[in-house]
Amino acid sequence: MPRALLLENLHPQARTILESAGYEVVTRSGALDEPELIEALQGVQLLGIRSKTQVTEAVLDAAPDLVAVGAYCIGTNQIDLHAAASRGVAVFNAPFSNTRSVVEIALADIIALTRRLTVLNGSMHDGVWNKSADGAHEVRGRTLGIVGYGNIGTQLSVLAENLGMSVVFYDTAEKLSLGNARRAETLDELLDVADIVTLHVDGRSGNAGLFGAKQFARMREGAIFLNLSRGFVVDYAALRDAVLAGHVAGAAVDVFPVEPKRKGDPFESELRGLPNVILTPHTGGSTEEAQEAIGQFVSNKLRDFMNTGTTMLSVNLPNLTLEHRPNVHRLTYLHRNVPGVLAAVNQTLAEHGANIEGQLLATRGEVGYVVTDAVAVEREVVEALRARPETIRLRVVD
Repeated sequence: MPRALLLENLHPQARTILESAGYEVVTRSGALDEPELIEALQGVQLLGIRSKTQVTEAVLDAAPDLVAVGAYCIGTNQIDLHAAASRGVAVFNAPFSNTRSVVEIALADIIALTRRLTVLNGSMHDGVWNKSADGAHEVRGRTLGIVGYGNIGTQLSVLAENLGMSVVFYDTAEKLSLGNARRAETLDELLDVADIVTLHVDGRSGNAGLFGAKQFARMREGAIFLNLSRGFVVDYAALRDAVLAGHVAGAAVDVFPVEPKRKGDPFESELRGLPNVILTPHTGGSTEEAQEAIGQFVSNKLRDFMNTGTTMLSVNLPNLTLEHRPNVHRLTYLHRNVPGVLAAVNQTLAEHGANIEGQLLATRGEVGYVVTDAVAVEREVVEALRARPETIRLRVVD
């Protein structure tokens, strides 16, 4: 029976789907460090993680049975995608399933900070009645600056406009404006006009240190700041200074450069104890609805890849979907992207009398992927293809 290892408290649907597909599923509540993960992956074909577990090249080298990794989240920067592809390990994520959850917490943070609810709540818990409108504002009529106009940024843009906000966005890629949102040509242009600045950028290495002392100083006096994207893109010491100086009126942070691996572990940050600052433990996408949708989406992708070879929406392999035909053997052939591979595959099949019923080829960078449905595939064909020098991984799916 094939085995799957699921870490980091995934939704029960993730396990149910894989067990229904015939997998023995082992679950663990927290993340594993590199030595622990290497040991746990022995004899495992499928791995499911969230954002804490690091799947490094060393892990992949030590896990020859591993066929696919599911990132039950949006980001995949915790996985060495190139190393995985070069070893024939497919990686799938959930790029859309928790978009709404992140957007809703962003809106909740914006309203709470603009109304200074954190300060009023703290006073009430301290037994102090401090009814005052000082520093409290409506979000209607204020300008929201969105840095990163992808799935989350665009949906936030639409809902913010419905609340009466003006929206300006900045993205390094060319993006279509939705509604009345206006594109800023530079980050500085956005910072000059935004009353609220919210980051929704991806985890690419080029975004490291995106926002620091210079950017906080450029923000408008009394503006609000949110980071619900990646911890390493912001200099939090600089944010602390800006909040204590009163230049930034409030902040909400959901992601941190170093995060505890397990529930209940201690948390340290220079942002603790600051006035009108909301700190949440990387739960922007953690609603029950989102986690269920993510569990279903990623587990279905893993199941379909294993059962049919489909790589649609894989983040590191060529994307292919070939309709399954009855009474055929399916060869899924990952190989180094060099000239002549398809011809060699078909010649090998012809030499052994295998009739091709359907075939697709796609490439992605250094990796190519051929899916072939053929009749009467002999063991010698499989061995001959596996022996080819450009072979990365060959699987036969009946």
